[in-house]
Parts: sequence; structure tokens; C-alpha cells
Amino acid sequence: MKVLLVKPNPSKQSINLQSFMICEPLELEYCSALLDKMGHESDIVDLIIDKNFPKALKAAKYDVVAFTAYQIHIGIVKKYAAYVKKHYPSVITLVGGVQAEVVPESFEDDNIDVILTGGLTALEEVIRGIEGKLPIEKLKELGRTPRCKNFDFPYPDRAKTARYRKHYNYIFHDECATIKTSFSCAYDCEFCFCTRVAKYSERDLEDVVEELAGIKERNVFIVDDNFLFRRERVLKFCELLKERNIKKTYIAFGRADFIAENEDVIARLAECGFDAFFVGLESFKSTELQDYNKRTTVETNNKAVRILEKYGMQCYSGIIVGYDWDKKDFDGLIAYLNSFEHPMVNIQPITPIKGTPYYEKVKHLITEDQTRYERFDMAHVVMKPQKMSVRRFYYHIVRAYLKTMASAAGRRYIKRRYGIKVYRRVRRGAYKIMGQYIKLIIYPY
Repeated sequence: MKVLLVKPNPSKQSINLQSFMICEPLELEYCSALLDKMGHESDIVDLIIDKNFPKALKAAKYDVVAFTAYQIHIGIVKKYAAYVKKHYPSVITLVGGVQAEVVPESFEDDNIDVILTGGLTALEEVIRGIEGKLPIEKLKELGRTPRCKNFDFPYPDRAKTARYRKHYNYIFHDECATIKTSFSCAYDCEFCFCTRVAKYSERDLEDVVEELAGIKERNVFIVDDNFLFRRERVLKFCELLKERNIKKTYIAFGRADFIAENEDVIARLAECGFDAFFVGLESFKSTELQDYNKRTTVETNNKAVRILEKYGMQCYSGIIVGYDWDKKDFDGLIAYLNSFEHPMVNIQPITPIKGTPYYEKVKHLITEDQTRYERFDMAHVVMKPQKMSVRRFYYHIVRAYLKTMASAAGRRYIKRRYGIKVYRRVRRGAYKIMGQYIKLIIYPY
């Protein structure tokens, strides 16, 4: 059997970080490795880079086309699936990924045969069903096979993305690979989607480091939803890196409370090559942190940033701007961010995502058409600001960027720390996003 695995390119209307980062499709590389183990051939097409879906589809006589998708990809994937069925009606279409697992009804469509709600476990069962020539209705049932509790799948097949790998990067880190050491998150922030996929679980670290040793890239993005969860596990990871003499540069996600409470661990991580952590600060207001169920405080967040700065690590912070904010709130945000040494921040209006408690709490306040999936991207305004117009709200988001990380001092810092080549790539991405925001200031709807 021949399978085409597809990473979609979001709509041009979406504002997303792919202007600064293009990560390898790790989930599809896992799928490819599994298919190979089962005796099937597969190709991966990354449409963020290749862009031409019809050309990719013509490359071979495929029996199955499988898509991975987030919320912003829903409409795009339906269009791709319709194209497949129009030109190759015998091809079986599948869709998986976190959106399919948490909100499978998003992909109920005549052109999508099977929705995979159990990740790789469901894919394996569906492929076996196709081998046995089972009818579509039975395949649909197999697509609902739950995830297995023990992760026991082959390493991702990174050879299938060899032609793309020079393009993969994460913000300031060129030619960056990805690896996953754990799944989901043990916390329950109300707005967060990742905890709805599965219960938190961890891979064996010996196995993780064995995979890491085979990665060619110098830069590695650890894509765990929260790498900094258990102190003992993080320290063991450092020990294993030293034992294997693996020297790379790492970026990861981590919580502020762990960083604030474990300065010695952060110092050890810095020695092992960790260069940056993405920390969801979310707000500089205690009341908002409580509303989001973050289980942290402004004081803890501040301490965490200072610790990262102390050990030469970059803090990429996420900040949510409230729909009840006025100009003074944005002024406060700017002052807060500039209190840090080098503010690197993603400033975003909160996006209610189906499947989360926050969505259920505010869905009646959503003013955006929910079938305009491309606008639910953590950047567009999808609820009515309470104290200013939508145009003004976008303006203040842009102003906050220009006064913090995109200031002259911020630009000089990026150029000095990461070099002119990276600076130019990031600048191109920034110009693109800035152009999108300016259009929204003029034409917000």
C-alpha cells in the first residue's frame, strides 16, 4: 500500500508563527515509521514549503492520503480532501492530529473517510482494516480506537523529510530538529488544548537519548507541552546527555513555577546546552492568572525570567491580552515587559478553542464566524473588545510589539546574539506579520 502523509499550509489569512518558525512534521514522521514497520510505503509532503498539493498527489499512485491538522487547518483540509475525492475517488482519506482527537466532529465531511481519534494506535488499526478490505463504516469505527497507554512506536522517520530539513527552524535557531519526551501536560489551564488530548505520560529517557543521538541537527526543539515537570527526570536527562557526550543546543517549554523553585536545575540545563525556554507568563495581573487557572503568581513569573536571564537563557514569553483591556493596560504591559533584560514575547488576544473549559465559558461572547477557521489562530480578535474598537485593539497589540521586542534595542540584541543571517530571516517574518496586522487595523472584519 502507498500512503501520502500531508502537513497542510494554513490559509494566507491566518497570522501564525510559521513566519518565524517551520517545525518538522514530527507526527507524520512517526506515522511514516509505523507504516514502514507494517510493510507499507509512504511519502511526506510539507505544504508549508512545497505548497503544490496537486503536484504532490500526482507523484505516485496513492491508496491512502492522511492529513494532520490543528484548528486553523479545518477548512483547508476539507478542501484538500475534496480535491482528492474529485480526482482520485478510490483513494481513502484520513485525518488525524490533536484537533481530530479532541473535537473529531470538526472533520465530519463527505470527503473525509476516517477521523483518527486515537493517534498512532488508531492509524495502525485503520491500516490493518484497509489491508483486510473492510468497508468504510468499519474503518470509521477503527478510527475511534483509543490511544494505547504505553508508547511503543518506532523512532520518527526523519529521512522522509530530508529535502525539507534545511528549512526547519525555531524562531532564532536555524536547521532545528524536534523531539518529544513526554505527552500532554499534568496541569489544567482553562484555555489550553494540549491537556484535552490525553493524560500526561512520559517516555523512557534512555530511549529518548538514543533517538537524540541519531539526530543530525545541532539545534533541537523539545516539543513536550511541559518539559519541566519532574525535577528528578530533568536531572537524569542531563546525566544521560553527559554520559553519551551529546552536545547540542536545546529549546523547550517550561512552567515559571518550576524555574523559580529549581534554580540549580536551570543552571545544570544551561551547562548542557539549553539556550531558551518558552514560558507561558500569560499575564502581568494576578487576577487574570487566577482566572486562567495558571497556578502561579506574577512574583513567581518575574523570578523565573530573572533566573533564565542569570544563566544566559532566552525567555520566550506568551502574554494574553484581555478583551476588557484599555490603553492603560497596554501601557502597563509594555512597562512590564521592558522591565526584563531582553523581552521576547508573543502577544495575543485569547482564542477560545473548542474542547477547552474556557471555550464553554465564553462561547456565547464569540462574535467571529466560527467557520472562518483561519481566524482562530491566537492572533485575530474573535470576541468584541469591551473598551475600544476592534481597530484600536489591533493597534495597541502592534504598539506593544514595537515598544518591546521589536524596538531598536530588541533588534540590536537579536542581531548581536544570533547573527545577521538569523536576524534577516526573523525580520522578514516580522514584516509579514506586521503587514497582516496593519491590514486588520484598516479592514478588521
